[in-house]
Amino acid sequence: MADVKVSVTFRHTAPTDALKRYVEAKVHRLGKFSDRPVEAHVVLSVDAKQRHFAEIELRSRGLTIHGREETDDLYSAIDLLMGKVGRQVQKHKEKIKLERRRNAQD
Repeated sequence: MADVKVSVTFRHTAPTDALKRYVEAKVHRLGKFSDRPVEAHVVLSVDAKQRHFAEIELRSRGLTIHGREETDDLYSAIDLLMGKVGRQVQKHKEKIKLERRRNAQD
């Protein structure tokens, strides 16, 4: 499991400890897919039309993943975003495994 550093930014919404802890818990779960240190920057925002956005930039050595989700509820936006980013991280991990197998066969 990798060391995960999380920073959370709030835009046009009141920063709450509950939201921050929720995001940190979700992002730390992504650390199990990587053996390298991971840095995550999450931006939570609300626009004038009450649409809620969750954005993430996940960085690790050799990997940068961006994601963005928009819903009517900030918690559901976070959940959808983490699902999307989790699939991308798993896909990258499988790609690395296949490359190692191919190199070992040569």
